[in-house]
Parts: sequence; C-alpha cells; structure tokens
Amino acid sequence: MSDNIQESFEGTRAAGIIAAGALDEVARIIKPGISTNDIDNLCYEFINDNNAYSAPLFYRGFPKSCCTSANHVICHGIPQNKILSEGDIINVDVTAYKNNWHGDTSRMFHVGEVSVKAKKLTDVTYNSMMKAIDILSKDITLGDIGSTIQTYVEQEGFSVVRDFCGHGIGRVFHQEPNILHYGKKGSGPKLKTGMIFTIEPMINEGNFETKMLNDGWTAVTKDKKLSAQFEHTVGITDKGYEIFTLSKKGLNQPPYST
Repeated sequence: MSDNIQESFEGTRAAGIIAAGALDEVARIIKPGISTNDIDNLCYEFINDNNAYSAPLFYRGFPKSCCTSANHVICHGIPQNKILSEGDIINVDVTAYKNNWHGDTSRMFHVGEVSVKAKKLTDVTYNSMMKAIDILSKDITLGDIGSTIQTYVEQEGFSVVRDFCGHGIGRVFHQEPNILHYGKKGSGPKLKTGMIFTIEPMINEGNFETKMLNDGWTAVTKDKKLSAQFEHTVGITDKGYEIFTLSKKGLNQPPYST
C-alpha cells in the first residue's frame, strides 16, 4: 500500500471510529419521549469531545450536526423538537471530520417495539448494505454494487431509492465516484486499491419515488410509506476491503443491547 493510500486509510479510520462511537451513544439514549434535538446535541458533544468536528453542521447551510430521518423520511431530516414515539423507526446519520479526514456513517434505530413490517424493512436494508460490502474487491465494478443491493431488496418486496446515492469521501466530504444502489452487474468503472467511498442504501417499503420538503433538505417517500437506511465508509485494499465505521461495541443493527 502506497504512503498516500496508507495516510488516507489512517485518517479515515480515525474519523470513522469517532462517527461510529457517536452512534453507539445514540443507541444508549434512544427511547420514546426523547427529541431529535436531543440526538443532535449528543452527537455534537461526543464528536467535539473527541477533538473532531461534525461535518454536516453548516455544510451548504445545513443547520444541525447530524441528520435524523424518522419513519417516511428517507434522508437529510433536520433535528428539531420532534418527540419520538413508541413504534417509530429513525435513521441517524453522522460524519466526523478529524485532522482533515471524514468518517461518514448512519444506522437505523427502533423506538421501543416496532411493527413486523418496520423490523423487516430495517433488517433488509442492513443486509443489502452488508451483501454489497461483502463482494468488494479491486476489479469488481460499481454496477456490481448496485446490482447486488437492488436484486436482494426487490426479491424481499421493497424498492431502492434512485434519487440519492453513496459517494467518494476523504479530505472532501462528497466527491466522485457516485455509488448507485441499483444497476446492472458488470457495468461502470472498476474499483481500484485505495478508493474510499460510502455505501448507504435507502430502501422504501412502497415505491422508490421521493419528494423534497420546503426546507430544501428533507426527502420523504412520495407514498408516505416507511423508509430505512444504513451507511458505512469503506476502503478498497489489495486483498479486499476495510470498513472504517464499524461499531466497537458490536451495535451494528437494531435491536441494540447497551
């Protein structure tokens, strides 16, 4: 591994550990009655206490330190005084910026007991991400990633959001390549050692159509059915891949034991 690649992996690894740690803290406090602002404050303080910065804060005008996307919100939900209720599902998306490197990750959380449909949706979404990660190696194509996710998700009766995608990441928060979560096997550029990007499938209970709210950030399902998302930052190595944003506590998917 070249010095440049080693530096980028080390930097992303350090940031990713902090981002994952913030979500471990969220798992500790999630319950009916807390607000999405409570989650935002916790993420801000945890990341700050680890000598890092919350990259979403003021990014292109975004007003908060993390994204909180509940129920039919697909992504980029803005934390506010919204109180979480029994049966809600919510995605929390954090990005830590440390020593000029980014670590970007998100997880779903169950608020108390959730419906069978909500549990299946979150399980399938997590599994789709991990199935795509499991095939990562140099010389597979970007289309292989999307095809793996889409084939599995549609077999399970859900749909893949088309309007948002994963992205290259490093010193810059969002950069090439775009990582589509649908596509044709064998299509697109091949992966190369040293590439760092996110895989972050957004999976809908109903159809994949989206709608943007008036705040210019919050994306919701057009049919108002549930949506779920998980995200890891990964790097391509000579022998396969590395996940930079794994939970050190093993809190990878709900329900979480904290």
